[in-house]
Order: sequence, then C-alpha cells, then structure tokens
Amino acid sequence: MSGTLNKVMLIGHLGDEVKMHYFDGGNCVGRFPLATNETYTNKQTNERVTSTEWHNVVVRNKAAEICEKYLSKGDKVYIEGRLKTRKWQDDKGNDRYSTEIQCTDFTFLTNKNEAPTGNSGHQPESNQATPNTASQPITEDNDDLPF
Repeated sequence: MSGTLNKVMLIGHLGDEVKMHYFDGGNCVGRFPLATNETYTNKQTNERVTSTEWHNVVVRNKAAEICEKYLSKGDKVYIEGRLKTRKWQDDKGNDRYSTEIQCTDFTFLTNKNEAPTGNSGHQPESNQATPNTASQPITEDNDDLPF
C-alpha cells in the first residue's frame, strides 16, 4: 500500500460549549474541547484509575452551526476527522504548535429530547447529526445466532 491515512475516531464528552467564529463571506468555524477517558486497575494497589485525554475539535460552516445549536457541555458525541497541526506565535514571538481534530463527520450520542416512551424528540435536519440509533434494542428474533 503506497498511500497514507490520517483518520481519527473519538467518542467523548464536550468539555465546554461550542465557541463560534464567523468570517467575511458567511463561513464559520466552531471549536470545542472533547474529553475521552481510559479506566484501568492499578495492579499494585488494585485501585481503579481513570485517565482523561483532552482533544481540540474544529468543525466548519453548516456542521459548526448544527453543533452550536444541539451540543452543550457534557454531551456525548462521536467525532470522525483528521489530525491537523497548526503553527502560531505567542505574545513573545515564540513558535507554538496546536494539534486539532478537523471534524468531517459526527453523531450525537446524548438524546436530550427523549420522551419516557423512548420516542425521539426534534432531530437535527442534517444526516451528519442524527442521534445514534445503534444503541436502541433490536427487536428481531435471530435464532441462528450462536449466543
């Protein structure tokens, strides 16, 4: 295989609200931090340890507006995209680097408008932002399954 691949898939919780930046010409960018957790048992102390990793997510234009409208701090979301490192200068003129996730697709995993009967409330009008339906119970009888 001669090609390369730059692909990121994350499931995590928003660490803050989506911050929007608007540009001339109508384009916009949304940014938010995403927390992913890893939990393991320390073999020496037999204690459960949770490690949190923070990711800077960038989403653009219509997708950014959808994220701003429907996502809020603490919501669980699936993000798919690619890594992008930006170079910039701080106040003292030193070169700094930031690695971000350039979001190309997302799925909301927190359904805020779920009724007690299990029906979904209002859903976003984009196919990128529909709530995850894979977590709904499957009602088909699959007797040929080995488990």
